Amino acid sequence: MKSQIIHKTLSILIAAVWLVNGLFCKVLNLVPRHEQIVARILGDEYARPLTIVIGISEIIMAVWILTSYKSKLNAISQMVVIATMNTMEFFLVPDLLLWGKLNAAFAVIFIALIFYNEFVLNKNLKLETE
Repeated sequence: MKSQIIHKTLSILIAAVWLVNGLFCKVLNLVPRHEQIVARILGDEYARPLTIVIGISEIIMAVWILTSYKSKLNAISQMVVIATMNTMEFFLVPDLLLWGKLNAAFAVIFIALIFYNEFVLNKNLKLETE
C-alpha cells in the first residue's frame, strides 16, 4: 500500500514537471529563456511556433503519465527526451540554462526518478498484486 502511494505521488509530481514546463514556460511564454533556447538551436524564424509545439508535446506527456497507459514506453520516452534535450543544451546553449552545465546533473536525477518510479516501484506493485 505504501509503495502504491509513493508511486502515484511520484507520477503526479513527474507529470506536474512536464505540465509546468510545457504550459507555463513554453506555451504561455512565462519563461522566455525557453524560446531563446529554441531560437538558438533551431533558428529565430520559427522559434515561437516551435516552442509552442514543444510545450503542447510536454502537456501531452503529462496527460500520458497520468493515464498510466503503456507506462514502460512512457518512462523510456521521457528518459530519452530528457537525455537528448539536455545533451543538446549542454553543448549548444549552456549560457541560457538556469543552472548552466549543472542542469545536466538535475536531468540525470530526474531520469533516475522516472526510472525508479516505473521500473522499481511499479514493478514491485505488479509483483504484489500477482
